[in-house]
Amino acid sequence: MLQHNAGRSPYVLFGGALIMHIWVDADACPNVVKDILFRAATRTQIKLTLVANQLIKTPPSPYINAIQVPAGFDVADNHIANAVNPGDIVVTADIPLAADIVAKGAYGINPRGTLYNEHNIKQKLAMRNFMEEMRDTQQISGGPPPLDAKAKQAFANTLDQLLAKKTL
Repeated sequence: MLQHNAGRSPYVLFGGALIMHIWVDADACPNVVKDILFRAATRTQIKLTLVANQLIKTPPSPYINAIQVPAGFDVADNHIANAVNPGDIVVTADIPLAADIVAKGAYGINPRGTLYNEHNIKQKLAMRNFMEEMRDTQQISGGPPPLDAKAKQAFANTLDQLLAKKTL
């Protein structure tokens, strides 16, 4: 069952200009990144929507909401890909989702602060596919290291740069 705030525009008025909506692939998004996003949405008054197949707790705010989608492979990703508009920001570690949203003119950021754009997404997708092959053949195992203070700062900086660009 899909739950969301139907009828709301994905854009908000800020200083007389229409600006983006921030979407979060929230199932695997670290809590520290969500906290940064909650503060940014409140500070900038930009709509923030977390999409997950589980219940996500959000602070009370007119700018923050969560959508719970049914469990299933890529259901949250597909919801975001279908809802995103050019100029929106999507926070995700999922490279195929990042490729989809970049193709629609949105910005992608991973929780470590890497910006996905039309200049680097093909290379990121090729590297992701290569690493998946390596894991499938058991030549490597595991995933990325835990999020550290440097990665947290990189995420906050990248987000602030995008928000400054869109709200000036």
